[in-house]
Amino acid sequence: MLDLTVHRSILARSHWVFDLDGTLTEPVHDFAAIRAALGIPDGRDILGHLGDLSPADASPLYARLDAIELELCERTAAAPGALRLLEELTVRGARVGVLTRNTRANALRTLAAIGAGQFFTPPAVLGRDEALPKPDPDGLHRLSGQWGTTPAALVMVGDYLFDLQTGRAAGTATVHVDRSRNFPWPELTDVAVGTLDELADCLGGSW
Repeated sequence: MLDLTVHRSILARSHWVFDLDGTLTEPVHDFAAIRAALGIPDGRDILGHLGDLSPADASPLYARLDAIELELCERTAAAPGALRLLEELTVRGARVGVLTRNTRANALRTLAAIGAGQFFTPPAVLGRDEALPKPDPDGLHRLSGQWGTTPAALVMVGDYLFDLQTGRAAGTATVHVDRSRNFPWPELTDVAVGTLDELADCLGGSW
């Protein structure tokens, strides 16, 4: 966590970008099982592995991955505090977006399924086909350009290393949501919370 003055400055920002799976939603992805289904070595980054394949070899695996993720989006639920936080930001006039390594189509289905679809415009939901996958900062640059601001004005909220690395690479403030409260990447984290409910409480206290 930063000192109170800087902490409040971050929470007062009006442009927020969220990871989707495991951040706005309850975690349902079993990445070891997904790797096994796609024949990807254990521990290998899924999108990195597919990106190294030839288009002919990668195409059927991307299709299989899309199908797996589509099935998962029907099984998830909103993370605790997600809807309250998004409502709070919307009431205050903040712009909100999603940056996910999923597809935009599946992300939009997921947002609708958890009752959060009304908070996001489709152009502000970037998937792996609209931006280079995290931890590349491309998506944050695209969203900041879309909103007519700079990455330094954004807040990136996520539950995993890639989200925090993306924010740091773009010069964006980072919020780590870690249910375990271990917070293993403090050097990449500006604000650390256990849940989005806690973040909503912090946000309310910062204005």
